[in-house]
Amino acid sequence: MNHPQTPAPVGTAHQDEEGRTGLSADALKRAFLDNLFCVQGKFPALATRTDYHLALAHAVRDRLLQRWISTAAAYTKQGARTIGYLSAEFLMGPHLGNNLINLGIRGAAEQALAELGLDLDSLLAAEVEPGLGNGGLGRLAACYIDSMATLGLPALGYGIRYEHGIFQQEIADGWQVEKTDRWLRYHNPWELMRPEWTVEVRLGGRTERYADATGRERVRWVADRTVNGIPYDTPILGFNTATANTLRLWRAEAPEAFDLDSFNRGDYFGAVNRKTVLENITKILYPNDETLQGKQLRLEQQYFFVSASLQDMLRIMRTQRLPLASFHEKFAIQLNDTHPAVAVAELMRLLVDEQQLEWEDAWAITTRTFGYTNHTLLPEALERWPLPLFRAVLPRHLEIIFEINARFLDEVRARFPGDDGLLARLSLIDEHGERYVRMAHLACVGSHTINGVAELHSVLLQRDVLKDFHALWPQKFTNVTNGVTPRRFLALSNPRLAGLIDEAIGPGWLTDLTQLKRLEPLADDPAFRARWRDIKRENKRVLAARVQRSTGVTLDPDSLFDVQVKRIHEYKRQHLAVLQVIDLYRRLREDPSLVIAPRTFLFGGKAAPGYWAAKLIIKLINAVAEVVNADPAVRGLIKVVFLPNFNVSAGHDVYPAAEVSEQISTAGKEASGTGNMKFMMNGALTVGTLDGANIEIREAAGPENFFLFGMTVEEVEALRAAGYRPQDWVARNARLRAVLELIGSGHFSRGDTQMFRSLLDGLTYHDPYMLFADFDSYLACHAEVDAAYRDPERWARMSILNTARSGGFSSDRSIDEYAKRIWNVRPVAVKLLTREDVRGSVLQ
Repeated sequence: MNHPQTPAPVGTAHQDEEGRTGLSADALKRAFLDNLFCVQGKFPALATRTDYHLALAHAVRDRLLQRWISTAAAYTKQGARTIGYLSAEFLMGPHLGNNLINLGIRGAAEQALAELGLDLDSLLAAEVEPGLGNGGLGRLAACYIDSMATLGLPALGYGIRYEHGIFQQEIADGWQVEKTDRWLRYHNPWELMRPEWTVEVRLGGRTERYADATGRERVRWVADRTVNGIPYDTPILGFNTATANTLRLWRAEAPEAFDLDSFNRGDYFGAVNRKTVLENITKILYPNDETLQGKQLRLEQQYFFVSASLQDMLRIMRTQRLPLASFHEKFAIQLNDTHPAVAVAELMRLLVDEQQLEWEDAWAITTRTFGYTNHTLLPEALERWPLPLFRAVLPRHLEIIFEINARFLDEVRARFPGDDGLLARLSLIDEHGERYVRMAHLACVGSHTINGVAELHSVLLQRDVLKDFHALWPQKFTNVTNGVTPRRFLALSNPRLAGLIDEAIGPGWLTDLTQLKRLEPLADDPAFRARWRDIKRENKRVLAARVQRSTGVTLDPDSLFDVQVKRIHEYKRQHLAVLQVIDLYRRLREDPSLVIAPRTFLFGGKAAPGYWAAKLIIKLINAVAEVVNADPAVRGLIKVVFLPNFNVSAGHDVYPAAEVSEQISTAGKEASGTGNMKFMMNGALTVGTLDGANIEIREAAGPENFFLFGMTVEEVEALRAAGYRPQDWVARNARLRAVLELIGSGHFSRGDTQMFRSLLDGLTYHDPYMLFADFDSYLACHAEVDAAYRDPERWARMSILNTARSGGFSSDRSIDEYAKRIWNVRPVAVKLLTREDVRGSVLQ
């Protein structure tokens, strides 16, 4: 690596450009060197790429802090209504590049580093991605908090500062291997620890009744464990604005780091054991919950960050001298799925037990505070906690939930007398067999609004999953279709295409994505189509280089890049795509004269550590890749690759390069999807079912620019009701039968006929996601894809129109809908403060 050239001595910064806040290349260069010397403690001969990256990150953070402080001052002065976004995941992705884009200084940073003999892209690549999310849920939260800041909406994102995020995925002999994520090994330059705002969170123990000063019976929670919640704040800057909101993540810390008495008695393990156990709460994202201990840790994690966050909001109320009765006027809290649903019971505990409010008053505040976003149609994904476990961890909260439930069911009885079945279905407690607390039910009862995340998802929630709640409170239900931020997923990750769009229609699309519609006439311009194709090919070359580094597999940038990257799950049907690959492979071997467009099938995604079927699907993909890529009979025609450790950083290369976006879940199973939106925004054409947001994507792009296959929700339900027998579909489908026989023969498992037996048996005798019923339609759809790709002009036109019509899938649009229809939160203008402003306020 080149070391920075030693600059000439610099004098005082220009009056309008303070050394720590200026945005010019010269100011950034000075700040970079200051941080290299004064923060990293290095000079060029000793500095590593990590030192340079951290020096640049701190220089950029200084500029964020000016906006962050200005924002906090504006919010405090105006007492603005604030969004509290509670999410167990925030999959932010790398911060540096995104902050450069939002500050508008990527070019200045590039120039500053070039003058020092350094390369910006190299330093961007040095950032360790914080893997604080598993997939779509966490990435959605990250897009949303970006949009809140861009729209100038007062907001606090609350979550967990996991010491180890989602595991690092390696592939060994085709199998997924999980390695510990160590995202903090070089520390996180974007966060500030706030120990002065530490809160206590209690766990376990028992409850006691007592009489207060007025003689009223009250309840005291006598916990047997206490853990401190330490907040770490990260400024989240909006695009081209002075607004910088806060992402506040909580770390668990034992109140006492060391038990001296135990140590002096020679119990060295006991001296530190309690600290270790308590601090496990924020040790790792999603511990394996197959064991009782794992379930308990998950519940403790959820309660820990929820309690810390609500206590923090009460602190803000006190700081701003706001009356407790106005809590719901100050804060609009959104529950991002059921993980934070225990917040309903915790807010009641804080108001009734700690603040001594009457139940009715506390409940009125609570139900006016919370909104609940549901993210799943899978019944097994709706969280439930066994009563004994819940009682052991949160004894007071179980009592509160019982009381909420009793009052709620009384209301139901009054409206629907004699309907015991309805009472059982609506109850917050599942009484069938082992008793459970139903967290989705708690969220529904305790929230003023319940929303789905795509039009179909919201319809199915109201019709099926939450139909009894919809019958009770239809006015509570609404839809807000998900969205993604164009700043990260187009401007940052696809600068070539973003530059072409800027040139064609100007830069306004970055904050008003509907302006992309102005690209539509250019789809008929041969010269514009040619430039579009050239950019796509260059992006494919970049992805091919990444794949070569990661896997050793060489890809042809002139082949069709057919991509499916997402969490590995049976309902997402990665294995349907593999069956189609095997069918194509078999046909090419049997008929050497078969003409197809050369195709690269790229897969990526992680399987949950305890999810055997998903891990077997990964093995199948890699096993097929090993055979297909080595077979001279198909060389140059098809190639298969699994990209390990897919994350946000990898997505920066994958989404711009993809030409086909595989969105092939069984109709009625995917809530929305956001990967489908990122692909569309970057000009990929969707192969998809009528599921989740695919429906809205198809409507926006036009049916002629979308490759549709598969059954509808109604057809899936009808087939299931009629008695779906997958073996019958095998018996009458020779191509499907041939694919299954090839797998079963050991052709892709080095002669081992048992390796994929459980997968084949599961499909042949159960097939809960109906791959076999959609198989023929899927093959026919891919034949259409092949024909379209062999007409480059037609394909380029379809690609341009997909991007041009993706404006409705911006997270800015989603957040604007939440703000106006659910949160009732308005933008706040932020004046950028100078150090003189701050100095003057201190002297006052």
